[in-house]
Amino acid sequence: MTKNREGDYRVVYTTEEGAVCPECRRPKNKCACAEARRLSVKGDGNVRVRRETNGRGGKTVTTIAGLALNQHELQALLKDLKRTCGAGGAIKDGILEVQGDHCDLVLRELARRGISAKRAGG
Repeated sequence: MTKNREGDYRVVYTTEEGAVCPECRRPKNKCACAEARRLSVKGDGNVRVRRETNGRGGKTVTTIAGLALNQHELQALLKDLKRTCGAGGAIKDGILEVQGDHCDLVLRELARRGISAKRAGG
């Protein structure tokens, strides 16, 4: 049996600091990785607005995908879109979801903000 070396294991919890991030090896509350992921951009810049009902129990949802914005900017945009449409919504994997069929209203609001968007099939 071989002896444990420094690289053979990773610390996931310490009694002094609690949970430890496996990537940067800092305490979770001081983790730099989580902030970097939150500030990273997920979209490709090709903004697509579509109406979806699949897998939603018959409910209609307007989705906005491809926005090249970080998490904070997505949250601010979603808040404004929800207010404009008078509906609820959420962010899932970098895709904005607004409850109801609001494609035309969302396209107008995005154009007003200078974001070029296309209506996708669906």
